[in-house]
Amino acid sequence: MEREIDRRIGAASAVMRSVYRTVVVKKELSRKAKLSIYRSIYVPTLTYGHELWVMTERTRSRIQAAEMSFLRRVAGRSLRDRVRSSVTREELGVEPLLLRIERSQLRWLGHLFRMPPGRLPREVFQACPTGRRPPGKTQDTLERLCLSAGLGTPRGPPGRAGGSVWGEGSLGISAQTAASATRSRTKRMKKKKMKL
Repeated sequence: MEREIDRRIGAASAVMRSVYRTVVVKKELSRKAKLSIYRSIYVPTLTYGHELWVMTERTRSRIQAAEMSFLRRVAGRSLRDRVRSSVTREELGVEPLLLRIERSQLRWLGHLFRMPPGRLPREVFQACPTGRRPPGKTQDTLERLCLSAGLGTPRGPPGRAGGSVWGEGSLGISAQTAASATRSRTKRMKKKKMKL
């Protein structure tokens, strides 16, 4: 996953290098034109495939640094000016890219839960692999993202300390469906542990 994010940041940097002299620092172009290039070329290049990214603090920091690198130049600033990122964003009228990424990840999660049984993305999401895997934060990231959006926890039983099970209207599934999916997943995990 880190390699993919490195590739996206590298591709976004290449885009910025290619338009730097002709667009970004050109005084004749308005900020509106520069921001339209930011929204139409730079952001899609940087965030391609972001629905599946695991957003660690390091990843969040690197994406924000890449985003602000472009926006600071559009605003005519450098790091030496020591102006906060939030001030630059507010002045340019741009929402934080991390916020957009989190919204899009939640939208993808909603699609995933509404998919009919048998669809490959849903099966992969619900799979319980056997054996050991390297430590990761995928489930923790998913739960943090859902709790921050006020959706509760994705796989917790009702009354779990993190919040309630997702209900009707939040992701388009009923609480009963979510609870039965949680029970069936728990049963599968227990069976696989017994086999080991």
